[in-house]
Amino acid sequence: MRRIVTWAMSTLTVIVLLFSYHTSRSSVVATAETRPVTTTSAQSDTGTTTDSGSGSSGGTGGTGDSSSSSSSSGDTTTSGSSGSSSTTAATTYAGDAIDTRYGPVQVQITVAEGTITAVDVLQVPMSDRHDQMINSQAVPIYNEEAVQAQSADIDVVSGATYTWEGYTQSLQSAIDQANL
Repeated sequence: MRRIVTWAMSTLTVIVLLFSYHTSRSSVVATAETRPVTTTSAQSDTGTTTDSGSGSSGGTGGTGDSSSSSSSSGDTTTSGSSGSSSTTAATTYAGDAIDTRYGPVQVQITVAEGTITAVDVLQVPMSDRHDQMINSQAVPIYNEEAVQAQSADIDVVSGATYTWEGYTQSLQSAIDQANL
């Protein structure tokens, strides 16, 4: 009789534990579908449009930035011919695309008055759900830290070491182009 009661209780315990277990993949799908990296790219497109208007209407700030931006290959802010901007002249610089083990990483910075005001990711590995999960969490942290540090000297996010290596190299390349 004891064996039957013990067997029934252990079976019931296993069934309860089995149905209450949440797999880690179900939460990964939810975070992978809300990729903040995509929204960051949309912000960089908006920033580039704003920069085009301010590049053509900029006074003293735009003149100094456009002479240094003529040597950068990724900068397209001097081609704007219309639009007015209420902000100061800001220039974007795209860093080199750095190949990592999982794919290329490329960073773009926005510089206004000699300081980095925004950092956006142009390319980041997103080939599978694991990449999406890691980079959707790590890239916004890297962006914030780069703006706060005003340099490529930022801390690595655990689990995103390869992204960090490509990110910091591309960020340094963009900073070098901006002569900061």
